[in-house]
Amino acid sequence: MVTSILHRTTGVILSVGALLIAWALLALAAGPQAWANFTACARSPLGFLILFGWTWAFAYHLINGIRHLVQDAGYAYKVDTFVRNGWISVIGSLVLTALIWIVAMMSRGGA
Repeated sequence: MVTSILHRTTGVILSVGALLIAWALLALAAGPQAWANFTACARSPLGFLILFGWTWAFAYHLINGIRHLVQDAGYAYKVDTFVRNGWISVIGSLVLTALIWIVAMMSRGGA
């Protein structure tokens, strides 16, 4: 039940995050000053927290969506397997989020 609620919640978060992507693209198209304003916001502590949370929502929604596809195919319905796969979704999303941010920090020298 918790993984289902989280899946729906992360879907809503991703939808709201799409507005941030639109803002970034509009700022990029508007010129250097608009882009500087966007990056200043994104690099603030609140912006970092929002971007990190959005990345986790993406990772969780992706991994849990794959889990749902497997279940839609008729597999992994035993209770112990169902619970284990729920934990895999949660822990896997945290690991994937950490990997994404580590690669981003290493390739760009920081947020």
